[in-house]
Amino acid sequence: MKYSEIISERMWNQPDKGELEAERENTFIDDIVQKAHIEKELLQSLDGIKTAFDGGAGCGRFSILLAKKGIKVTHFDISQPMINKAKEIAAMEGVGERITFVKGALEDLSAYADRSFDLVMSFDSPISYTYPDQEKVIGELIRIANKRILISVSSRLGALPYLANPIQKNQFILDKDSKDLWVQWCISSRDRMVESFTFTKDKLLGAYESGLLCDVEEAKQAYDRGEIPWSISYHFMPDELERILKKYGVKEIKMAGPGAYARTIPNDILVKIMNDPSQREAFLDFCHMFDSNPYVCGMGKDNLFAKGEVE
Repeated sequence: MKYSEIISERMWNQPDKGELEAERENTFIDDIVQKAHIEKELLQSLDGIKTAFDGGAGCGRFSILLAKKGIKVTHFDISQPMINKAKEIAAMEGVGERITFVKGALEDLSAYADRSFDLVMSFDSPISYTYPDQEKVIGELIRIANKRILISVSSRLGALPYLANPIQKNQFILDKDSKDLWVQWCISSRDRMVESFTFTKDKLLGAYESGLLCDVEEAKQAYDRGEIPWSISYHFMPDELERILKKYGVKEIKMAGPGAYARTIPNDILVKIMNDPSQREAFLDFCHMFDSNPYVCGMGKDNLFAKGEVE
């Protein structure tokens, strides 16, 4: 196993990961915006789809959605806690029999033959966690797709502002009274993070050129010390992702940057919108339109989204 795989496995297999990931849309507004965008695109892409593969499926946000539409889904993830949570939710929704749950890493899809699934999807950047094999993994996902592929990966242009904004997540807290430990950490650490922040141009330039926001060697050393570092993650440029998709035969490529519009709005306004059902629906519709504009697709808050037809 490579470091990217073993670090990801340790991180995503923490016992609380299933519960935490299942609650993200109740915790952070950026997750609401991103997943609403993906859901719209996914539901518009089901013509002729009877089988689907969800790579890095997490707690089943989208595999369960497709199962409800009568599609037979393979739910594939590196995290047993998240698979367990997905099974629990699928059973509650009455679609457990339509989903095959598989624990595995995206670096190895050799168990699946060419064109095994009508639709292949992989959302919330598990592809990016396979560095340095991210391009190979995209090729493998395309190989097992028969009709259509939809993916989201970490966005380089979208992520670079993180390095100059240590409190960026505070903007998207939905409920400041939430008992979620990450929410409370963001709030309690805000002033300290601002006071200790120093803008470092060289760090930004390094990330811009390499696509890596963390030091790979430091992450490896932390893992060897028994710690749980954030997964090594590769961030894509829009033209780079498009080139890779075309290289492996994907046509009619559509790209977007979910969160590009929402990141311009302060927290108190976002919370007001999210707490009003009519405003929320209209806002998410507008975000989808705005974030799909090719001029802003690289500036999605976390992810760069792409879909296309497989030859």
